[in-house]
Amino acid sequence: MKIGIALPQFGDHARAELVAGFARDAEAAGFDSLWVGDRALAPVAPRDLYPGYTPDNPYPPGFKTVLDPLTVLTVAAAATSRVRLGTSTLNAPWYPPLLLARTLTSIDQVSNGRLDAGLGIGWMRDEHAAVNSDFSKRGARLDEILDILHGIWSEDVFGHEGDHWTIPRSYFGLHPVQRPGPPVLLGGVSAAAMRRIGSRADGWVGITLPPGARAGLWATARRAAEEAGRDPDALQQHIRHNPGPDASSEDIAAVLADVRDSGADGCFIDLHQSVPTPERALELGIKALERVRSGR
Repeated sequence: MKIGIALPQFGDHARAELVAGFARDAEAAGFDSLWVGDRALAPVAPRDLYPGYTPDNPYPPGFKTVLDPLTVLTVAAAATSRVRLGTSTLNAPWYPPLLLARTLTSIDQVSNGRLDAGLGIGWMRDEHAAVNSDFSKRGARLDEILDILHGIWSEDVFGHEGDHWTIPRSYFGLHPVQRPGPPVLLGGVSAAAMRRIGSRADGWVGITLPPGARAGLWATARRAAEEAGRDPDALQQHIRHNPGPDASSEDIAAVLADVRDSGADGCFIDLHQSVPTPERALELGIKALERVRSGR
């Protein structure tokens, strides 16, 4: 199983001057992948709460300070040569798909074909409203975005007319290094999200869940792949683990081992809520990585 770590991006970890060095050191330590997330707003009075939070404490405080995910990923791409570079997840409906395709293509070019495009639809209505995205149609917008990304990545001349975007037939001379495009991994834990993964995507960017719950969701994706005439065994699972503030390297390694034993292709650890600084995050992450790799 591939093991990754989140790049410093949120809260007190959002220190732009440390991103390149963190990425280089993580690659040198043996991590297989580096990941970013996506937040646009930290509303004072949000309409939606982050799972597990309360009206008095509606989301992790790190959401108040956020480095742009694609900028961070570009810096990491330039600073490394081996690790995969992933988004878990980029809230695709916020972005004009024409420009999203251009940016993702450029990152795949800069990284020489190391991008994993993890896309989601978001959960906070205030963020969608702020970027003029209809929250109620975010699933349909994602489906159309997938159509546009595929067309721009795979064709030299492409045009599109849909419910949300119109692109006149145009020349697209720049293509990703990975053909026909970077792997597209979709997030979500609903039945609809898992069916979309099975029928349209290369895999799932999920989260650590009780084994039975994750197995049930994955079965839905595999069924959808079979119904769409696709190979369910080709689908990938890349799982995010968010350790708590008291997690030790032993605790984190145990979760990584469990995810590995469940058959996932990859798991990455996000330590923004675990330790106060990027330096501490990398230190703790390396200790957990070494424990898993050594079988301790």
